[in-house]
Amino acid sequence: MSGGINVADLAGHVKDTYSFHFPWGHWEIPQVLQTFGISKYVLLEFGAAAVMFAVFIPFARHICGGKQAKGRFWNMLEVFLVYLKDDVIIPSIGSAKEAAPYIPYLWTLFFFVLFCNLAGMLPWMGSPTGSAVVTGVLALITLTVVIAAGIKQHGAVGFWKGMVPHIEGKIAGIDIAKILGPFMFVLEVFSFFVKHVTLCIRLMANMFGGHLMLAIFAAFIPMSAWAIYVWIPITVCAILASVAVSFLELFVAFLQAYIFTFLTSVYIGISIHQH
Repeated sequence: MSGGINVADLAGHVKDTYSFHFPWGHWEIPQVLQTFGISKYVLLEFGAAAVMFAVFIPFARHICGGKQAKGRFWNMLEVFLVYLKDDVIIPSIGSAKEAAPYIPYLWTLFFFVLFCNLAGMLPWMGSPTGSAVVTGVLALITLTVVIAAGIKQHGAVGFWKGMVPHIEGKIAGIDIAKILGPFMFVLEVFSFFVKHVTLCIRLMANMFGGHLMLAIFAAFIPMSAWAIYVWIPITVCAILASVAVSFLELFVAFLQAYIFTFLTSVYIGISIHQH
């Protein structure tokens, strides 16, 4: 697209690659790592996991034996964990006893998604959660946990059978359940899987879209360099817009981690407490 913004080219800057581009050059991921599919996003995911180990292992040592967390950072972390457990996970699943087996997974899910989201706030990095592959795997893991929770509670047959709501009544002496049951089953199963697909799409679209917007604003700066009286106001506006969108992206990073965890908790609760 001559003289304008080629969105396809800009999208390439916020996609997964096998190199990191910096203002002073770029670092190509070694070929031996590329052979095993180690890309930029994979390295950032390993980085997010390493940060989680670096944070939560010391935190566990701080509170082992029932001790209170001391220090502003540890108190802040405890606030996040307690809020998620008491105000998000337990109310969504049903009771503390029912939620207990899933709290570790949901805590891990929240902070992993959060740290992957925040990686995109670092200059010249990127958000792994802006890739449908990453969010798809997270949604698939959640789907597995939800199905396992339902089967644990109701049994394999009871879980799938319980998706159909109880129907009473007769038409011409025939039970309505026998007529509508098969259609309701297909509809409910389809809806069940679509819910988890939307988990993937929602997170990916929000993270990818925000970073694409930042790339578009940045692209206006070199495009307007043909005249100084045009370049100065456009550059100022582009920088201000980028700063505003960056603050919005910071908020979205936390919000999307919360939404993903909240919906996962709700789906587990629905799986345990069927119709």
